[in-house]
Amino acid sequence: MVIAYKGDVIYTPTPDRFEAVEDGYVLVEGGKVVCVAGSLPREYADAEVIDRSGHLIIPGFNDLHIHAPQYPLAGLGFDYELLPWLEKYTFRTEAKYADPDVADHWYRLFVTRLWQVGTLRFSAFATLHNESTLRLMQQCQESGLRPVIGKVNMDRNSPSDLVETTEESLRGTQELIERSKTLTPDIGFIVTPRFVPSTTVELMEGLGELVRRYRLPVQSHLDENRNEVEWVRQLHPDIPTYAQVYERYGLMPENRTIMAHCIWLTEREKALLKDRGVWLAHCAQSNLDLTSGIMPVRRNLDYGLTVSIASDVAGGHEPSMNHNIVMAIEASKAKTFEPGFEHDKPLTLPEAFHMATKAGGSFFGKVGSFEPGYEFDALVVRESESLLDLSVEERLERFIYVGDDRDIAERYVAGRLVDKPFQR
Repeated sequence: MVIAYKGDVIYTPTPDRFEAVEDGYVLVEGGKVVCVAGSLPREYADAEVIDRSGHLIIPGFNDLHIHAPQYPLAGLGFDYELLPWLEKYTFRTEAKYADPDVADHWYRLFVTRLWQVGTLRFSAFATLHNESTLRLMQQCQESGLRPVIGKVNMDRNSPSDLVETTEESLRGTQELIERSKTLTPDIGFIVTPRFVPSTTVELMEGLGELVRRYRLPVQSHLDENRNEVEWVRQLHPDIPTYAQVYERYGLMPENRTIMAHCIWLTEREKALLKDRGVWLAHCAQSNLDLTSGIMPVRRNLDYGLTVSIASDVAGGHEPSMNHNIVMAIEASKAKTFEPGFEHDKPLTLPEAFHMATKAGGSFFGKVGSFEPGYEFDALVVRESESLLDLSVEERLERFIYVGDDRDIAERYVAGRLVDKPFQR
């Protein structure tokens, strides 16, 4: 059965421009886009029409780097840089998820908040606690959102109440991989070494073997903070770069890896990331909050790297992807004031929107656009009042810069209307 969603349709099939159809239709069959048209095609004259005239219909947002257990501490500690911030706030918070009831409460708030702001798919770090991580996966299964989630692996350089032995970490990871196949079939499992300083060689080797055995994706952090980069160099003096540590131990599977931040990449690292088809999760808000730096995003895009926009809550204080789009654009403008970057072109709105929809969505398959064959992940955004006669592109710009979750009327994942979670 074909369903035609009528409204002002806008998306970015390529980064350089918006494709906008005022008072148009997105035709969907079996949860996938058939086509976008300015009028209802004759062969689909009998299609059911969902009339949202006067509303924007846009692809749903995809956030490739977020820390689910850190949601309660968003907005705290930004006078600190990354490593002290982890010690003072993050590890103390994550240790509390040893209690599954704590996890159940806060993960419900987290999942509900992502639904509210229109983040329909995401890649999330949980904690090292198996039962609490499974709770998060089960809540996402119930919610209708479609993320990938990973149990965090940490067996060194971590607080005593937030560390496992190598054997415990590997055993718990494999157990969750197996249990989630049955209990949460729509939620992907992603292998999640926190970062190189918190994982021993033995743990990384073991995780690499699980990646190969189950053909799993991997997420971690890379080149976020200069002190962190130096720490990795001291821990692994025999390996030339931070990125090569992951690659050596099988934690950079081709076309299945997300690396967050990537601010201080060397040319050698850029070549490796391009060769391995890695998604770079650009967390501009977090990088400024924690004084980590500003990714040279224009140069990474020109090099041919795949860059998405991510929130990194709670390093970033705001999960709303429209606001993170704005921050990425503004950070790219600020970068041009640095010596040597004066001639770099800042991100445009179509580029940044593409990074938050189609570029991030490509990690999940054909997601993040309204091209034929793409899954219909969509947001219906209410018309906002204006003194001016605005184009579809200008109305989207206003929503990105000043809109919020109250403007989102409906959310669809793979063609299915997703209501507010946990209402029963």
